[in-house]
Amino acid sequence: MTDNFDAIVIGTGQAGPSLAGRLTDAGMTVAVVERHLIGGTCVNTGCKPTKTLVASAYAAHQARRGADYGVITGSVSIDMARVHARSQKISVDGRTSNEAWLRSMAGCSLIFGHARFESDRTVRVGDELLEADRIFINVGGRAVVPDMPGVGEVPFFTNSSLLETDVLPEHLVVVGGSYIGLEFAQIYARFGARVTVIEKGPRLIGREDAEVSDAVRSILEAEGIAIRTGAECINFAHHPNSVAVGLDCSEGEPKTVGSHLLLAVGRRPNTDDLGLEKTGIETDERGYIQVNDRLETSVPGIWALGDCNGRGAFTHTAYNDFEIVAENLLDGADRKVSDRVPCYALYVDPPLGRVGMTEAEARATARRILVGRRPMTQVGRAVEKDEPLGFMKIVVDADTDAILGAAILGTSGDEAIHTVLDIMAAGGNAATLRQTMHIHPTVSELVPTIAGALTVCEDREQERSRP
Repeated sequence: MTDNFDAIVIGTGQAGPSLAGRLTDAGMTVAVVERHLIGGTCVNTGCKPTKTLVASAYAAHQARRGADYGVITGSVSIDMARVHARSQKISVDGRTSNEAWLRSMAGCSLIFGHARFESDRTVRVGDELLEADRIFINVGGRAVVPDMPGVGEVPFFTNSSLLETDVLPEHLVVVGGSYIGLEFAQIYARFGARVTVIEKGPRLIGREDAEVSDAVRSILEAEGIAIRTGAECINFAHHPNSVAVGLDCSEGEPKTVGSHLLLAVGRRPNTDDLGLEKTGIETDERGYIQVNDRLETSVPGIWALGDCNGRGAFTHTAYNDFEIVAENLLDGADRKVSDRVPCYALYVDPPLGRVGMTEAEARATARRILVGRRPMTQVGRAVEKDEPLGFMKIVVDADTDAILGAAILGTSGDEAIHTVLDIMAAGGNAATLRQTMHIHPTVSELVPTIAGALTVCEDREQERSRP
């Protein structure tokens, strides 16, 4: 027997529940299918639990620095059971809230189970066969387990499994020097673990400008985190009560031995077991569902939202996917993915806020560019908080005055970057930003100042390569 609905939503990540809410408000009947935990990555294994750990680690770090502020705190210790319980509670609260919301929607049927396509219009969940003219795929992604020698012979964590434990490693080895790996590295170092980060590439967070990578590396190394880059031949082997990781780095010891191993080398979409081969839905070689600017797949009436479409790997891009689809479908809008300004943050401390192009990306377009920079040591608010690490940078087209991108690595950088993002989204330029008065004392107040002190700069990547 087939159950007919106006729409089927597969997955309850950031886009799913909100989309179900809009559809049911419009009078549609909606089947929402979830095979594991309601809320997706953000609520369960991403933003909420990890940023909760970031907050606990920051509190520990500041407590140890109490004397710097004239506050005598005494010795600082970490209760990992309570740290873990706090992160789990916040996840559970978010999950419970999402489920209650879905169950309260008139016309919404919440179905638990693994959804697999039977055709372009039918989806099987266990013994149930669901049919709808509109299907929305919102299945998210998961951590990649790399095909490295020995990986199947040693115990390891991914970001998801590490969040499930309250263990404090004696020595945590993190393979992967990008966003997820670096956040966990600093978290556990501040909790008291010895931490080594191993990165195959020549520098950390390779998609960022080299000066950002260098600054982040310096910040982490100053906290005692060992960084090993250029690890071209990573391999794993058992070691008594630990894991040996071979590196083949250009410098340093050829291997490191840790008590625990975290693999943080990327993510992959959860599309390999959806039965897409029974549909006309096209995917790329990595399994990402191909969508157009309106997030429509190659099959009319089927959309893909969130991490599984390869058009963004963040909670905010997933939610924006929902907004684009809902407004186009229900409000007669013509919103496009290409209209949004790329933005994200790295939640080490201090955080990195990023918007638009990097300086290197801007130079690669052959534009004439201007760059404004300020170290955080010249930001009064950062000095007052005694958190002067990092810098601000804005990249501008010299011919049009358009803001091409910005980076703020420093205290509140994840918040202050929105001053640039909003100007870019509203179609303003560097002059708009330059002429806008900001509140003192804030981190954001220096952004207009930087926009008013732009200079022509030689390619810093070339500068780094000089003898």
